[in-house]
Amino acid sequence: MSEFSLIDAIIGTLTHDTLRYALGAGGTFLVVNTMLARRLQDRKIRDRTPGWSQIKREVLTSARTVLIFAATGILIGLGHSSGLVPIYDKVSDFGWTYLIASLALIIVAHDGWFYWTHRLLHTRRLFRLAHRTHHQSHNPTPFTSYSFDITEAVLNALFLPIFVALVPMNTVALLVFLFHMMLRNALGHCGYEVFPADRNGKPLLDWMTSVTHHDLHHSHGRYNMGLYFTWWDRLMGTEHPDYHKEFARVGSAFNPPVG
Repeated sequence: MSEFSLIDAIIGTLTHDTLRYALGAGGTFLVVNTMLARRLQDRKIRDRTPGWSQIKREVLTSARTVLIFAATGILIGLGHSSGLVPIYDKVSDFGWTYLIASLALIIVAHDGWFYWTHRLLHTRRLFRLAHRTHHQSHNPTPFTSYSFDITEAVLNALFLPIFVALVPMNTVALLVFLFHMMLRNALGHCGYEVFPADRNGKPLLDWMTSVTHHDLHHSHGRYNMGLYFTWWDRLMGTEHPDYHKEFARVGSAFNPPVG
């Protein structure tokens, strides 16, 4: 790769990762925590609202995470330019069925990676070293989504270069995955239950993690380690026993405004 293209890749990747965090976390905060806060007041999980000092700390630590994520993105770009990473642009190379299947696979694989590395970070030896910063936000905000220690940020960043080195991915599928990752992460920390409930007050999409599901992790760290799906927590017995009760407390309280 030439010097010019390398510099261009560095600037482009850093800009992309910064915008993804700013739009994902900032956009969620603007829409859910600000514009819709009154409409969603019955779905607010905690009584207390985090202050600006917490948000400032989260944004500063998240800036470090953005740099780490951007570094792995640049490595992926270098690997692709050298032919080691099979990223492709034309859908016709593999077809739409493969594109959709690979997108589903990367989301499922990332959920598994997150669950098991998350459990590792909650071991006594590693928690203070690598995961304490994230849990300083006992009452999280969308900006908590990237508030990591360096070790945790690196561990999260490693997933994507490993996966794309093994599985051919279309550029559009990668962008959808990255958008999904950021949005689910920001929503999971927003403090308002935005996922729908059924008529009995249970999560309508019970196989997906709700906001309440991850919020319980911030208040009870031994439980609810999953990122997108609930199945690892249920299989391994790490789902909070009062999860459905807590979800019903806020999830069934939503009455859409009329008019």
